Amino acid sequence: MSHTLSRLDFLKTGSLALGAGLTALSGLKPATSASSRPGKAKNIIFLVSDGMSSGTLALADLMKREQFGQTTNWIQLYESKRNFHRGLMDMATLDSTVADSAAAASSWGCGKRINNGALNWGPNAEQHKPIAAIFRDAGKGTGLVTSTRITHATPSGFAINMPSRNQEDEIATQYSERNYDVLLGGGDRHFNPDKRSDNRDLYTTFRSKGYNVVTTKNALSEAPPTGKLLGIFNDSHLPYMVDFNSDAQLQAVTPTLAEMTKSALNRLNSHDNGFILQVEGGRVDHAAHANDAASLVYDQIAFDEAVGVVLDFVDGRDDTLVILTTDHGNANPGLGGRGSGYRESPKLFESLQNYRKSLEWVYEEMGYNWQGPALENVSAAKVREVVEYAAHTQITRDEADMIKESFEWNLRVPFQDRMAPGAVISGVLANYNGVYFIGTNHTADYVEIAAIGPGSDRIPYFVRNTDIFELMVEMADVRAYSTE
Repeated sequence: MSHTLSRLDFLKTGSLALGAGLTALSGLKPATSASSRPGKAKNIIFLVSDGMSSGTLALADLMKREQFGQTTNWIQLYESKRNFHRGLMDMATLDSTVADSAAAASSWGCGKRINNGALNWGPNAEQHKPIAAIFRDAGKGTGLVTSTRITHATPSGFAINMPSRNQEDEIATQYSERNYDVLLGGGDRHFNPDKRSDNRDLYTTFRSKGYNVVTTKNALSEAPPTGKLLGIFNDSHLPYMVDFNSDAQLQAVTPTLAEMTKSALNRLNSHDNGFILQVEGGRVDHAAHANDAASLVYDQIAFDEAVGVVLDFVDGRDDTLVILTTDHGNANPGLGGRGSGYRESPKLFESLQNYRKSLEWVYEEMGYNWQGPALENVSAAKVREVVEYAAHTQITRDEADMIKESFEWNLRVPFQDRMAPGAVISGVLANYNGVYFIGTNHTADYVEIAAIGPGSDRIPYFVRNTDIFELMVEMADVRAYSTE
């Protein structure tokens, strides 16, 4: 009889082991140098490319090499002579080996594995103090930057207690009560009295508490360099970069993730006691769900530009721990081998550079809500026109008919995850760009984690998600503030 502890068995017993102070899968390495001893990290910067499978990391680097003649900042770190850590992380949650973003972020945010969908909220309504509140109470600066709604799961996992990630009006209200220093992202619908169900004007609430409130790129750049800041730049999420890059108006009013990151760092760096900043490339996950290859690649590159801002910020410093990771895989995309000896693949992949619009734009043009009912009486000619414009790629009539049937929910395929319009469109376009996805949902990958700065050497090569919380509170010497 085997006595090997399976991952599922561990999930069932993990909370007991954690309560006993044990970590069956990993545990932090002991401090081996002065720079890795507790209290050596004045600042912590935590970067998350949400839903980044390993294939996504590779696709972005391949594209950046091809189009811009340089590697991504993430891969440059691996090629550099900097002292860095690289490993894998188990992102399982309390109730599943496949994590959602709320429970995943909460594992870092409070050091507990909780059920998918919850934010620092235990199965018996336990509320675990999130790490942004810990740093705030320790007198440090706090910041959250995202390309999604600021009320979305990943930023909230560092800052909010809520039984459900879907309670975004309530999350916005809780932000107004918690006095974090910098909040930058989308989500006007949850702050604007004309859009909230209770008609509360949270912008006025934030201003009454001393926040500068900005809603455009110019206003962000012109805001006073110190003090609290709320920046909300779209009704929902910020636009995909493939749409942003083809729209001068979006470029004029919407800051990039890198620009928001730089603004947050400049502001938080004025805190004498240091700070914690989380930066999320959230639309990478959305593109993976949508099987939108171009959006996936260019939003990952946009995230990587924010990584570059952070690496520049810490260059020459020894007081800042930087953690670079993702919360789970999603759809596991990759560039497949095409043609004799797979020699066609690079040329096919290159075609993504010519894409004009995201699949989100395609849905809007088709009048389709990807979570709503099927379309009726779809024209194959309309499908072909819209898809060909967005992808700058000619497709066949048969391929247009397949997409038409998917909009009408009439297409039959063996794997149900491949039946939705996004999956079918991406499957058609894979014939021309070489990029394919295994599904449209999160995956149970062991995820990439990299780190530099004080404490990075204490991360084992295979680490449990909750151990990262332990590392952050130890290295910043804020554990005393981790309980109410």
